[in-house]
Amino acid sequence: MSIVYDEAQKTITLHTKNTTYQMQVDRYGFLLHLYYGKTAEGCMDFLLTYYDRGFSGNPYEAGTDKTYSMDSLPQEFPSLGNGDYRTPACIIKNADRTYCSDFRYKSHTIKSGKYALKGLPAVYASDDEAQTLEVLLEDHVTGVKAVLLYGVLPEYDIITRSVKIINSGNGRISVKKLAPACLDMLGGDYDFITFYGRHAMERNCQRLPIGHGVSKIGSTRGSSSHQYNPAVIMAEHETTEDAGGCYAMAFVYSGGFQSEAGKDQYYQTRLLMGFPEEQFAYPLDAGEEFQSPEVIMSYSSDGLAKLSQNLHRCMRTHLCRGKYKEVVRPILLNSWEASYFDFTGESLLKLASEAAELGMEMFVLDDGWFGKRDSELRGLGDWKVNEEKLGCTLGELIEKINAMGMKFGIWIEPEMVNEDSDLYRGHPDWAFVIPGRRPNRSRYQLVLDFSRKEVVDYIYEQICAVLDQGNVEYIKWDMNRSISDVYSATADSQGRVLHDYVLGLYDFLERLVNRYPNILIEGCSGGGGRFDAGMLYYTPQIWCSDNTDPIDRLEIHYGTSFIYPASCVGSHVSASPNHQTARCTTLKTRAVAAMPGTFGYELNLNELSEEEKQEIRQQIKEYKKYAALIQRGLYYRLTNPQTDNQGAWEFVSEDQKEALVQVVGIKKHANMTVDYIKVKGLKENTMYRDTESGRVYNSTALREVGVPKPVLNGEYKAYQWHFVQED
Repeated sequence: MSIVYDEAQKTITLHTKNTTYQMQVDRYGFLLHLYYGKTAEGCMDFLLTYYDRGFSGNPYEAGTDKTYSMDSLPQEFPSLGNGDYRTPACIIKNADRTYCSDFRYKSHTIKSGKYALKGLPAVYASDDEAQTLEVLLEDHVTGVKAVLLYGVLPEYDIITRSVKIINSGNGRISVKKLAPACLDMLGGDYDFITFYGRHAMERNCQRLPIGHGVSKIGSTRGSSSHQYNPAVIMAEHETTEDAGGCYAMAFVYSGGFQSEAGKDQYYQTRLLMGFPEEQFAYPLDAGEEFQSPEVIMSYSSDGLAKLSQNLHRCMRTHLCRGKYKEVVRPILLNSWEASYFDFTGESLLKLASEAAELGMEMFVLDDGWFGKRDSELRGLGDWKVNEEKLGCTLGELIEKINAMGMKFGIWIEPEMVNEDSDLYRGHPDWAFVIPGRRPNRSRYQLVLDFSRKEVVDYIYEQICAVLDQGNVEYIKWDMNRSISDVYSATADSQGRVLHDYVLGLYDFLERLVNRYPNILIEGCSGGGGRFDAGMLYYTPQIWCSDNTDPIDRLEIHYGTSFIYPASCVGSHVSASPNHQTARCTTLKTRAVAAMPGTFGYELNLNELSEEEKQEIRQQIKEYKKYAALIQRGLYYRLTNPQTDNQGAWEFVSEDQKEALVQVVGIKKHANMTVDYIKVKGLKENTMYRDTESGRVYNSTALREVGVPKPVLNGEYKAYQWHFVQED
């Protein structure tokens, strides 16, 4: 059993293959956190210490015992008002307008299988793969209950956490803050690893010591954002890729978020993940309940690489769904950087014909095919095919592309509207605009109020009417601005609107997935502005960044890889000079940099030379040879492209018989020194052959010293080695 209750010690212990998580119901009914780390047996309450801590207050039940204080004890679900002055996981405004929650243990249940969350994405598992723990806490004064949910997937070293707040009292309450995951650690020697960025340069890795006070990241943009990713790592100071203890939290949610890490007065550390406090105040009338999204947690005692692999396995196999979750994705050509808005049906067919001739498998028609959409200024919301621009119906265009042996995909942006559109002229109240104020525009568009069912239903019907016109096998779902001017005419509280918006988005996507189970959906938000675990439940791949420059992508992919599997990373070969940076790179470099992902192309094929076209044919054959290994192999970061001379990474098969090492040079100097790329994950002291050169290498030497990177003139050279175990 992965969940064990010890009646004598009042401990509940969660075991995975390599980790143990333990909590305890203490003598006053508080649920204390005891331990999360490497597998351990027995009761760990000896870790707790009690002594008079001066100004740290004591529960009334403790009487004259000044050694007992919630201000210092580690907790599973710390709330405001019970004597703990550290940053809380829960703040509730009660019906009497007070801010106090004193949650005590009432009961718990252990069930087979993994809990599901109505209307929300969540990790899933069969009854023999997982167990669920439900712990009921209650504030006996207000009657408000908190149900803590824990899902345990032992083989993956994964524990998930969610919480449900139930208003069992008599009046209306408001949930002002809620973090479904909290880790209280008794030590303070940790680093906070976060992933920051901006549009076209997302998920840069930052590692800073957790100091006194609170370090906080998050998004108030209505989506998970380009600026910070809703996943964090807490690692011991000396933790490396290959050794040391580290913890991960990934929020399975696509709206705003908040993560906090801080060291308290006693050098203890608290890590939280949940909703942002800004613009969040969810009302609950008597009898109503609020279910939070879940957080995926994992621990590794063997360094960051193992932690990432735990998350990758879980997300790829137990979060992503549908036909494509384990299938190698079709190699596509996207029309955007090839033609932007400037195309006709004839030019699209010419581009698709070139793609088919080169061996590509899918043609994706990006923005500009609907309404009067010839620029960013107009047309969003009018989801009707512009047959005059295409010179035919959408169905006819699809048939012609299918006849070339190509699948067909299409771009949509359902959540947005232009003021210059028939939809906005007919329903201006459907967009987020605060009465009496002029709205903030972004990319000349406003955000539709997806917290309202009638809005979601209308757009859903419009999109389905388009998809039903032909054999559409791929959707690129975009969201090209942050949310502002939040106001919904139908909401009883504006503090609930942003969360209800996300629920509306998930409802739309769930219906779409069920109606079109054979369509592959790729998420996108100006590239990587909504790259989160919540979207992966509906879209098994996400466009990694609007920046297709291969050298910038080294850093973007590096940061992304700490949390998300390569199988979900949308990555394309684009033109040189690059459209975002004007950097010039070779086709080989662009291809190698794009391979740790779903792989595709985004450039005007009609402008290529015959030599370049032949190189693309070879790249496609090469990717197909490695695709299964890239999608399902264990991922290793071999260098840090933020600081090192090159970006290098590796995929290793689960049986360790095969490995693909890929390298792109970044820095180049005269009389260059030799860099050695240390190869990981191979069997000890075993011979491996490079399939291209035929040369045989000893795995121990590859790990301890590495393979020398050739010293060649020219910037941004790319290299790869495909190793297979010798018989």
